[in-house]
Amino acid sequence: MLLFCLPYAGGSEAIYYKWSQYLNQSIKLCPVALKGRGKRFNEPFYECLEEAIEDIFVSIKGKLKENEYAIFGHSMGSLLAYELYYKIKRMGFRQPQHIFLSGHRSPDMKKKEIIYKLPNKQFKKKIIELGGTPEELLNNNELFDVFIPVLKSDLKMVETYEYKEKKEKISCNISILNGVNDTIALENLTSWKNHTDKSFRLYHFDGNHFFIHHNAEKIAALINQTLVLGKENEGQMLFTQSF
Repeated sequence: MLLFCLPYAGGSEAIYYKWSQYLNQSIKLCPVALKGRGKRFNEPFYECLEEAIEDIFVSIKGKLKENEYAIFGHSMGSLLAYELYYKIKRMGFRQPQHIFLSGHRSPDMKKKEIIYKLPNKQFKKKIIELGGTPEELLNNNELFDVFIPVLKSDLKMVETYEYKEKKEKISCNISILNGVNDTIALENLTSWKNHTDKSFRLYHFDGNHFFIHHNAEKIAALINQTLVLGKENEGQMLFTQSF
């Protein structure tokens, strides 16, 4: 079982590396590298979300034919995971066994606030307010300035994204993960259930929007429980659990 992991805005594939020590040995961690960061630092940023989806699909399609797989995305990564599912379906490839959507409202619930256009000083202040900014960035203005372009580029993709209603719902089970101190309204999380005709579960973790950083072991346990032990209920339902 492959687990493709998609990062949040400004994040690289490295944010998922430590998960490998907690995942069941039957699950192979496959963090997806995006342009403009990590090992693809020198590549140009994406112009739009559709371009990112095409690039991600091309990078993973060779692994889809022979392997069962699941997709995990956090924040921006959840939006990418949602649209990636439909790209894979349109192209006629094997569909995922499960999708984990973390730290993001359902795609039809558009966020009103636009911050990618803010001047750098205001933009930086806003990002710090959101929490989750690494200490090395907070304490190093030059490093933060290097980080701003990729973050603005990613947020532009998310904030200019135009949701289009799909003819068919997602045909695999989905899990929604949320930080209890995040600012996403509950109704914007539960509305994900309208996008699948399979099972839907909502899980709450301690922390803010970046709860995945200090809940790696618990999240891995949830993934193991879901993918290896198969502890899911079939049919449309709302199931909530706190960690």
